[in-house]
Amino acid sequence: MSDTVAGLLQVVLLLVLLVACYAPFGDYMARVFTADRHWRVEAVLYRLVRVDASAGQRWPTYAAGVLGFSFVSVVLLYLLQRLQPLLPLSFGRGAVAPSVAFNTAVSFVTNTDWQSYVPEQVLGDTVQMAGLTVQNVLCASVGLAVAVALIRGFVRSGTDRIGNFWVDLTRGTIRILLPFSFVAAILLIAMGVTMSLRSGVDVTGVDGAVHTLPLAPTASQEAIKELGTNGGGIFNANSAHPFENPNPLSNLFQIFLLLVIPVCLTRTFGTMVRNPRQGTVLVSVMGVLWAALLAAAWFAETHPNGPATIAAGGALEGKESRFGIPSSVLFGVSTTGTSTGAVNSMHDSYTGGGGGAVLLNILLGEVAPGGVGSGLYGILILAIIAVFLAGLMVGRTPEYLGKKLGRREVTAAAVSILVMPALVLVGAGLAIALPGTGDALNNGGAHGFSEVLYAYASAANNNGSAFAGLTVTGNFFQATLGVAMLFGRLVPILAVLALAGSLAQQRRVEAGAGTLATDTPLFGVLVGGTVVLVAALTFFPALALGPLAEALA
Repeated sequence: MSDTVAGLLQVVLLLVLLVACYAPFGDYMARVFTADRHWRVEAVLYRLVRVDASAGQRWPTYAAGVLGFSFVSVVLLYLLQRLQPLLPLSFGRGAVAPSVAFNTAVSFVTNTDWQSYVPEQVLGDTVQMAGLTVQNVLCASVGLAVAVALIRGFVRSGTDRIGNFWVDLTRGTIRILLPFSFVAAILLIAMGVTMSLRSGVDVTGVDGAVHTLPLAPTASQEAIKELGTNGGGIFNANSAHPFENPNPLSNLFQIFLLLVIPVCLTRTFGTMVRNPRQGTVLVSVMGVLWAALLAAAWFAETHPNGPATIAAGGALEGKESRFGIPSSVLFGVSTTGTSTGAVNSMHDSYTGGGGGAVLLNILLGEVAPGGVGSGLYGILILAIIAVFLAGLMVGRTPEYLGKKLGRREVTAAAVSILVMPALVLVGAGLAIALPGTGDALNNGGAHGFSEVLYAYASAANNNGSAFAGLTVTGNFFQATLGVAMLFGRLVPILAVLALAGSLAQQRRVEAGAGTLATDTPLFGVLVGGTVVLVAALTFFPALALGPLAEALA
């Protein structure tokens, strides 16, 4: 069987699995966030932390909960790393340096999981499990909560209450992320992923010398790393490491895990607004963008333009021989479209076209299909922009799902989509302007520029994958990338919650003869065009200086 046929079969199997889960899992998540009854364990938690689970919150209160919870999470994760020598299972690994601890704390709380350290050399098992794995669950749950609050903004009418953050956080954690990641971890162990509390195992190599292979509690972190679209590997090689991703079956399962919640959340949206076709339109837009970028990356990697890669028959540098080109680009496009950031190949080694495809996937705003929660509210923001543009064309006040889109709503949507480009372009521009950046780069010219642009795109979009080739251990990169992660995560969330509050206060408007139908293929084309147009107008000059110039060289 050729690599191409094997790759196509993987894509077909992946799509079949996602289609099979779409309605039941999406409807289950809708029931989780609309059920009136609390589970007993949830009720106990509410009593312990003195939360009135029956009380709805206005959007500023809901946002204060998100900000307060994120701030406390950053502080606790920072302290956990700094106090590592006092913790059990630290294996003699010392306190994490302050700048690295800050960067890592921000990274894992914002669902970015950018790593500027070697995990198996820097962190012990306690920090990995009690710090990073816990945050993998909680930050994904925060994303779910924000997305559900926005849906309530469309559903509710004449109220200033968009739900209760603590209830949404608890239900997303207990009813969705914990049980499904537990099952996923068991399946990963069955596929060969390691799970151990030992620091390593001694093996005798072919040279007769004894070597120590690091071990870690891999499967438990691997499951939520993918399911929560987090991405930080427990080993530095991430999903290219045989202990994290031992075979093609585990590789395909991990791709499925990182896609399943963002894809099924569109069904949750359709179910909660009582029109499943609304969700079908959005997931169709996501699917078309994902397929187009997958085709572009696949073509670029199998049709390279360098003499060495042409002689090899494909761009094989930086790719695991167990997976080859098809499984590498399938993983790469899926992880950059979902804010996951896990990698099973080195994106820095991709061709100009292939590297440009995964970079563009991030710069689209990660809506194909996006991260847990962030993908849904990201595509809904772009749908609002699309409706607004359509309203301008025909000269009438735009409406979406029975709600008028006035100045407040469009302002919130604009803030949400503009903060990321500002962070990417300003951050990359500052870094390029600094004389010391050249020493941090392994490559010059267009490829070196792509490495810097990718770093800020990954941080500001909370993706977390690295293009590689750029050493970011200096204080400038630690600080600016940390700020990009923080603002790239929290500013859009605040804008989305403000939008949810404004929508919830409105009375529903009945559809009229001039109302734009938003559950049709035509609206899907309009949303998809808006996604591409916004990214093209914003990033085309920067892409022309980096991957486009490299691809055309």
